[in-house]
Amino acid sequence: MTDDVEALLAAVGPRLREIRTRRGISLTALADETGISISTLSRLESGLRKPGLELLLPLARAFQLPVDDLIGSRIGMDPRVHLRPANHNGMTVVPLTRKPGGMQALKMVLPAGPAGGEPDPKSHQGYHWLYVLSGRLRIVLGDEDFVLSEGEVAEFDTHLPHWFGNADERAVELLSILGPQGERFHIRASYRP
Repeated sequence: MTDDVEALLAAVGPRLREIRTRRGISLTALADETGISISTLSRLESGLRKPGLELLLPLARAFQLPVDDLIGSRIGMDPRVHLRPANHNGMTVVPLTRKPGGMQALKMVLPAGPAGGEPDPKSHQGYHWLYVLSGRLRIVLGDEDFVLSEGEVAEFDTHLPHWFGNADERAVELLSILGPQGERFHIRASYRP
């Protein structure tokens, strides 16, 4: 291993201890959340154990930080978010956040073409917020069927069976924010004409 990599790995333990103590989390609580033993966490923080992915991944999830932040490899790196679109079931999805766990922000584009098809509602853990940028979005929530137009918002618990797709043959662009179970959005101010 090069000296740079050794120095990077040696700094992981103190960085983990600093993150844990700054957040007021005990070794016991962190062990319970990650499934990593207290003794392993202690040896990792004191530098007596080298960090591997089997330890860093559950810690990154528990702290809701990218692994890069845990090992300090992002220092001096380009801070811009480089969006990498992906296609899911014909829809283009562009992640707007890089944080594992917690709130996930996405831009979604449903292509022009036949209306969204026959709804197939699904449910899962979480809380969802949708904002239509352009087009018309059909959304099915439980037994209700709605059409959202540009500028309209929907907010719902994802335990409720839901589905969304094009309301007509035009493309739809929307922002999607998906939060963990029980996490809702808090409106701090609203406009009153």
